[in-house]
Amino acid sequence: MKLVLRILLVVAIVALVYLCIQSIMTPIHFEKQQKVREKAISNRLIEIRNAQIGYKNANGIYAANFETLQKFLNETKIPFLIKEGELTDEQLKSGMTEQEAVKKGIIRRDTTWVVAKDTLLGRGYDVAAIGKVPGFENHTFQLDTATLSSTSGYTVPVFECGVLYDVYLGDLDKQLLFNLKDKAAKLDRYRGLRVGSVTEINNNAGNWEQF
Repeated sequence: MKLVLRILLVVAIVALVYLCIQSIMTPIHFEKQQKVREKAISNRLIEIRNAQIGYKNANGIYAANFETLQKFLNETKIPFLIKEGELTDEQLKSGMTEQEAVKKGIIRRDTTWVVAKDTLLGRGYDVAAIGKVPGFENHTFQLDTATLSSTSGYTVPVFECGVLYDVYLGDLDKQLLFNLKDKAAKLDRYRGLRVGSVTEINNNAGNWEQF
């Protein structure tokens, strides 16, 4: 009987130690994974923002879907300024302008036309992947557009693009995920990562850049 009790006591101690370790390590693992995943996702959202800004500069509105945005990036050529040489401090102090320096051949400023993806995202960028959530490529970012009125009465095209916590953190601890979503809900924030907004004019800011 005493042997049985000792065995049960050892098992209980081992189980308690395991639970203590898990209670410490689980939040650490969750936070580490969240940071790694959100870094990759926020970088992709910045790329989407750059592409959307380029699209709007060319068309006056934002692309309503990724198919349209991809077609623009692959097929449309946009102006690219080639800059060779800079004005020296002495030239700036003397009042020389870039336009004057160009006329005199001191510096070079030429405009060429380049495929949009090369200018906005860099040569070799995989345009087909721009709408996919990094690390979760079977999921596509949610993309929406709208038109809002500014306080001064101007009509402003806006867009938002985001992905929910459930998509990129859904395989982690359910309680910690619930806590994260609950906190966002109580603060009336988007429950994930998002750039831009279709409900307010926020200069296409990412929600990770705002807080």
